[in-house]
Amino acid sequence: MTPFNDSQIQRTFHDFPEKCQEPLLTIRELIFTTASELPAIGTISESLKWNQPSYATSKKAGSPFRLGTTDTEQVALFFHCQTTLVETFRGLFNDRLMFTGNRGILLDPDKPLPIKELKFCIESALTYHVHSKK
Repeated sequence: MTPFNDSQIQRTFHDFPEKCQEPLLTIRELIFTTASELPAIGTISESLKWNQPSYATSKKAGSPFRLGTTDTEQVALFFHCQTTLVETFRGLFNDRLMFTGNRGILLDPDKPLPIKELKFCIESALTYHVHSKK
């Protein structure tokens, strides 16, 4: 597991509902693994935005996104609502993922994570500005 560089971020993961912690930590690891495979984006930074772990690229190659939960204890990935990311994901994965508006993917913490789809979504967010300039 990628170590935490900030104890407040680590505490935030421990403060999520217990059944959501493992899926969120798995997604966190997928974010760092995916970022390490994309040298053009630079390094990935992890910070807190609205008391949720947020991920951004050092070279401004991507669109920042956050991890969190909903009031109904679903795991969520939140993307910037002014991007086309969720619209794209919905077109590709509407039969495999749940969405909330134009900003989020919702996941049931009691079901296996759709790793392949999540990896695609994470990579798309991390490279959003690189691909939108083409």
